[in-house]
Amino acid sequence: MTGTPIYAIGDIHGQFDQMNRALDLIARDGGAEAEIVFLGDLVDRGPDSRAVIDSLIRGQETGRNWHVLKGNHDRMFARFLRDATVDDERISSALTWLHPRLGGDATLASYGVEVAETDQPADLHRQARDSIPQVHLTFLTRMPLYLERGELLFVHAGIVPGVALAEQSEDDLLWIRKPFLEFTGRHPWLVVHGHTALEMPHHFGNRVDLDGGAGHGRQLHPAVFEGRDCWLLTEGGRIRLAP
Repeated sequence: MTGTPIYAIGDIHGQFDQMNRALDLIARDGGAEAEIVFLGDLVDRGPDSRAVIDSLIRGQETGRNWHVLKGNHDRMFARFLRDATVDDERISSALTWLHPRLGGDATLASYGVEVAETDQPADLHRQARDSIPQVHLTFLTRMPLYLERGELLFVHAGIVPGVALAEQSEDDLLWIRKPFLEFTGRHPWLVVHGHTALEMPHHFGNRVDLDGGAGHGRQLHPAVFEGRDCWLLTEGGRIRLAP
């Protein structure tokens, strides 16, 4: 079954050049007015989180048909800007958002705030609030958690199987792994998500994982959906992605 094309881009993680490449591939396939869903995790690890957010804000302000969903890294960034929070119940107590493994240090560096091991979160928070535009915090705070489009559900991490969409918790939509990833039954939609990095995007039958690992130095892979049919976009054209 086919339908009006809708495009999706997985976890960007501060890779501005990769995002621009993905947008160029989408424009070649669907034109400048293409509807695009960004699956969250705009920031952290990569070098240009500020440029990514600037570009997405500017695109929406100029009327692009872009939906930018919240990822767990985006929420960690917003929480830090709000009150200097650097931890989350879903991550190890040995790590904080500022640790290079999570990549908050790279995000702050893109705004000119350099992080040293001896820096206290409160001091970095003051520097960040002086350096980061309020419009960026507003943008991060207002990002939606999912987009439902016909037979498709776009969300950052996934859903708890069998739970109504309105009853899903924000934590699960942003962080879930095992209960969602191991479920092989049918969902009410084909779920399109990121969050769990693979070597390449993969179609699992009931879900499509588009996180190809840009946050770990791999390529960002844009995709197009027509109904439940899916293709990856490459310089050579569409490549079918099927179960």
